[in-house]
Amino acid sequence: MKIAVVGTGYVGLVTGTCFAETGNHVTCVDIDEKKVEKLKNQIMPIYEPGLDVLFERNIKQGRLDFTTNLKEGIKDAKIIFLALPTPPGEDGSADLKYILKVASDLGPILSEYTVIVDKSTVPVGTADKVHAQIAKNAKVPFDVVSNPEFLREGVAVDDFMKPDRVVIGTSSDKARKVMDQLYAPFVRQGNPVIFMDEKSAELTKYAANSFLATKITFMNEIANMCELLGADVDMVRKGIGTDTRIGKRFLFAGIGYGGSCFPKDVQALAKSAQEVKYDFKLLTSVMDVNQEQKTKLIHRAKAFYNGSLKGKTFGIWGLAFKPYTDDIREAPALENIKELLALGAKVKVYDPEAMENVKELFGNTIEFCSDEYAAVDGADALFIMTEWPVFRTPEFDKLQSLLRSKVIFDGRNLYDTQAMEDLGFTYFSIGRKDVDGK
Repeated sequence: MKIAVVGTGYVGLVTGTCFAETGNHVTCVDIDEKKVEKLKNQIMPIYEPGLDVLFERNIKQGRLDFTTNLKEGIKDAKIIFLALPTPPGEDGSADLKYILKVASDLGPILSEYTVIVDKSTVPVGTADKVHAQIAKNAKVPFDVVSNPEFLREGVAVDDFMKPDRVVIGTSSDKARKVMDQLYAPFVRQGNPVIFMDEKSAELTKYAANSFLATKITFMNEIANMCELLGADVDMVRKGIGTDTRIGKRFLFAGIGYGGSCFPKDVQALAKSAQEVKYDFKLLTSVMDVNQEQKTKLIHRAKAFYNGSLKGKTFGIWGLAFKPYTDDIREAPALENIKELLALGAKVKVYDPEAMENVKELFGNTIEFCSDEYAAVDGADALFIMTEWPVFRTPEFDKLQSLLRSKVIFDGRNLYDTQAMEDLGFTYFSIGRKDVDGK
């Protein structure tokens, strides 16, 4: 099948590459000429484990190509995926200008019946808006389908190739048959393709991400209670996670969620609620708690250093919002760096993948280090912001020899508190007892 994917961001590139892997011919369209040229030369613009292998193979075998020309890109395509940015506006609502602009451009250049698929995360009612925009100038029949993505950065290839479910919103039997045929190779083990109306599909994506963000935030609130009550959040997590009604995932306490999806989608759903005059109190609380949680360790550090961090040097491990990605959107590390600099501290950082992206934001105001140990050399304390595996089992003898004092502020609860006490570290984590290394 001939497929076009408009937009070569994270979602568009994963979508196009994975569809090519199952034998489709995919053309990816983007207006960024430099980006398209790099893609043609097999230069990946993002870091995503396993994607590079599929990307290179499908380019070499002629199933994946790239263009800046929309008319050329959609030629003979039976399905056109819109994988365009929907950034939050100042009021938190999703900005649809990129999607609606492409929809307007598509109308006059469609030459035969085509299924147009909203792959971007969009508010309820977007499919209707896209349909209306295309219909203004379209001379052939078409359908607009909602097909939200559920990709987790770091495991996106597995998520796409072996989805636990595929959600498709359409009221057209013809579009349903096309989409069913397209996804058949991905659900051979029996995982469901769930068909529903367009509005329900659009809301499903926001509901899923907002629920997971709420689950994370709830555990962070429990962690804050644990600190006041002398309980251990890890024990509480195990106690409730074995309840099959709750499940074990998304129960780890920390310094809040970030990334391209949760913050944006929670805001957008809250805004959609406002537009229909519904007071979604829970989501408002989720956003407020998460924002406060991000800099929780700064307050702990200020208390430890008697109210002043001026002149201190801090090493930071982890910049990406989660491991196995270079994505720094809404990453807690960024908020902490800003706070530390504002309080007069010096900052040294290391991340296996995300440092180039952070350099664009902070330039030479912080020191970028070659590895995790260089980041703590001469530092007064270590902050852990991302749970990369390389940080889980460091050489503690080396770590304590490089730090000026054996102090760690751990935002991801990587280490056992008793082990840290035995090693003589002063250790602060989330929702567990503080360890005084003195």
